[in-house]
Amino acid sequence: MAAELSTLTGRQKAAILMISLGPEISSEIFKHLTDEEIEQLTLEIANLRRVDVATRSEVLEEFHEMALAREYIARGGIEYARELLEKGLGAEKANEIINRLTASLQVRPFDFARKTDPAQLLNFIQHEHPQTIALILAYLHAEQAGQILSALPPELQVEVARRLATLDRTSPEVLEEIEATLERRLSAFVMQDYTAAGGIDVAVEVLNRVDRATEKTIMDALEEQDPELAEEIKKRMFVFEDIILLSDRDIQQIIREVDTAEWALALKTASEEVSERIFKNMSKRAAEMLKEEMEYLGPVRLRDVENAQQKIVSIIRRLEEAGEIIVVRGGEDELVV
Repeated sequence: MAAELSTLTGRQKAAILMISLGPEISSEIFKHLTDEEIEQLTLEIANLRRVDVATRSEVLEEFHEMALAREYIARGGIEYARELLEKGLGAEKANEIINRLTASLQVRPFDFARKTDPAQLLNFIQHEHPQTIALILAYLHAEQAGQILSALPPELQVEVARRLATLDRTSPEVLEEIEATLERRLSAFVMQDYTAAGGIDVAVEVLNRVDRATEKTIMDALEEQDPELAEEIKKRMFVFEDIILLSDRDIQQIIREVDTAEWALALKTASEEVSERIFKNMSKRAAEMLKEEMEYLGPVRLRDVENAQQKIVSIIRRLEEAGEIIVVRGGEDELVV
């Protein structure tokens, strides 16, 4: 994808940014978005076939400039940010960044904190002075503040609640200092592992790392908006080599659903680990028959092998949807027996 930055929509820029950050960081960002935002962004990522290096660099540069401007604003307000940006980028560029930022964002104290998981916020503020905690809670959504207050030790709950109820005016300087400190601590991770590739593969990598409920929400929405795209993503959500992630009991059930001839084709290009898991879960006689059939096949077309593997993947998806087997994905909790 090659495009002028000015022709890209906000969603397209966000999708390019997520692609550049890579699946690990992107999946963490997804946790702080609404279901609707996740659906829209996933669709945008899937529709980006390839992002050229120049466009990616421009988007990352714009994101860095906007993030820098927001940090300056948090420290000392709009004019302070403008002054610092002018020194580094010149008056024209500084005005452009400030105008773009103020046009798209309502800068409110602790705006970043309102988008953060309450449990994560709790880790950062629970050892602060009760007055500081009360001040931060005052600017959060009531639901967030309630969850954090409930998780504090009983004696601290009372003190924070009392101070929250008696809060009056707070000087901008104190507010900005607390806000900037908290934001720096919450944002203490480094962006790395950039990649230029976009499209369905990136969307699948991210979706493989979210929990099942989020995946279902996204896929249901995509099936309505773009059925063909949804089907293509579903095909890649579980690849044939992922059979090794299944339990022996589930593999045995899948074996019962698949003809020996299909296994013979599918295992032609499979890794030794996959083949051994299949043979291990067959009876000795069935495994010997399968190995013999694979030898009798001789050379086969790669397309036929891939079709056989896809048929088996489709059977696995059907069994999973019916609740007969369990496929654990990267974003889910481990099973407890």
